[in-house]
Amino acid sequence: MENRTERKLSQPANEVMSSSKFVFVNSGCWTASAIAVFWLLLHVFPVYSQTNTHSGFTKADSLRGMLTPMRSCYDVTFYDLKMKIDIKRHLIAGSNSIQYIVMQDFDSLQIDLFAKMKIEKIVCNGIELNYRRELNAVVVKFTETQKRGSNGGITVYYSGVPQIAKSPPWDGGFVWKRDAHGIDWVGVSCEGTGASLWWPCKDHLSDEPDSMALSFTVPSGLTCVSNGTLRQKKANEDGTSEWNWFVSYPINNYNVTVNLANYSHWEDSYLYESDTLPLDYYVLADNMTQAKEHFEQVKLMLACFEKYFGPYPFPKDGYALVETNYWGMEHQGAIAYGNNYENTKEGFDYIIVHESAHEWWGNNVSCEDVADLWIHESFATYAEAIYVECTQSKEAAVKYLINQRWKISDKYPIIGPYGVNFQATENDNDMYYKGSWMLHTFRNVVNNDSLFFSILKNIQFHFALQTTNTEQLLKYINELAGKDYTYLFDQYLKYSSPPVLEFRTHQKGKDTRLEYRWKADVPDFSMPVEVTASYQYAFGAATKSYVRIHPTMQWQTIVLTDLEAKYFDVNTEKFYVKKSEVK
Repeated sequence: MENRTERKLSQPANEVMSSSKFVFVNSGCWTASAIAVFWLLLHVFPVYSQTNTHSGFTKADSLRGMLTPMRSCYDVTFYDLKMKIDIKRHLIAGSNSIQYIVMQDFDSLQIDLFAKMKIEKIVCNGIELNYRRELNAVVVKFTETQKRGSNGGITVYYSGVPQIAKSPPWDGGFVWKRDAHGIDWVGVSCEGTGASLWWPCKDHLSDEPDSMALSFTVPSGLTCVSNGTLRQKKANEDGTSEWNWFVSYPINNYNVTVNLANYSHWEDSYLYESDTLPLDYYVLADNMTQAKEHFEQVKLMLACFEKYFGPYPFPKDGYALVETNYWGMEHQGAIAYGNNYENTKEGFDYIIVHESAHEWWGNNVSCEDVADLWIHESFATYAEAIYVECTQSKEAAVKYLINQRWKISDKYPIIGPYGVNFQATENDNDMYYKGSWMLHTFRNVVNNDSLFFSILKNIQFHFALQTTNTEQLLKYINELAGKDYTYLFDQYLKYSSPPVLEFRTHQKGKDTRLEYRWKADVPDFSMPVEVTASYQYAFGAATKSYVRIHPTMQWQTIVLTDLEAKYFDVNTEKFYVKKSEVK
């Protein structure tokens, strides 16, 4: 999802937890006594994050964000979501069949569905199960123990008026609007808020179904667009139509979507390697002409990302852009587009580029905890600069990055607290722009573009259609790079400030003696950087050259020949660092 600076800080809920140092790590189901202790601690203590100072988490946040025993004991394999949408009453009603593999013996599991949505019943093998609500979580009680290694399933029947998004896509919910002709135009986005605001699921990023079926019954006359491929459309006698879609790959819950409008649709294709990728476009009828011209840039974008990241990850489902009444969202195989067909001054539509980059970064390679959402957003934001480099030049890409740098706040660590439903607020920009500059800095520290881009492409293959985390990803990056760069990523991800190059300069004739060291939070931080080697000013322009130095946290000295001390500088076109002169 794209960000913008005017996003407001969310207000803490009523049930606020105070700080604690308890950490829960579990890969299976606990005993009854252990579960009792867990729930006691959950009610008394909140989640603690070593490097993040955010507070105000509620019990609901922990229920959503923590991988508790009643969530880790089953692994979802398939969702079959069926829904009827009543636009006049803003009502949805239907069912979701959840198929899973039992990871550990259990007799209770947790699913998620917002409290304002009514559960009609929950059924397993024809037997109606008991359940209880815990805020937005639902604990389902089975009549028999579910045995490890077996397959199981439940169907949840539900209805209600889902939450309305006040400012989509930055807050989650449905959007009930009309187009210029008064025809209904409906959409939904839910990243951060959670898919469980409109359908029952295991609402945790660590668990994606292997595939998913989606069936929507909607008023006739409207086109219904969802994820994946359209398998069937049929008219009903009651003035509705049924649209059946199918997703052939794992999918993040927040990427599941539905769009209703008076869409015009056309098909195209993109040739890649030895295959053909189907392209589908759904736009309001009035915008057909300009959309056909504007969306031609999709093919160039796909070619660039294929070059640097590898083939499009979801060829069976194809690629689609769907016009929405909100800015944009990376809904897998059905990307939401609402940027009014506008290009940046660099000549491309950055919503198309950014949201499409998420097909690789976020949809193919996905984080397993919202704390690690930088894996989605930092890479997708840097992909914008890569696109500029691909279509224009490396110099143009650097200018593009510099134009974004002012949005960095350096107020909070990029990585949020684990195990809670953490919705980034003030540090949203840093997850995007500082994260992008972190990757750009890493690229220049490696100082080998062939190696850097091979790392990006190998990440896509190694973690394809999987969820991962920061630790696993960095371990793999270090293996490919042949060197441990954990210190670099830790500084940018886990602490609010970038490294600071402290320095002293002394003029010695025509030369400058430079003393320098790093000031950083990571112990023994040692990152190469470039500083001014020469400076010339002629015909109204300055020309600089740089020399690479290798500061540590200990003072070092170097002599910069034929350089006046006042012209000393750090190469901020390659590195996101700060500098501080020490007297």
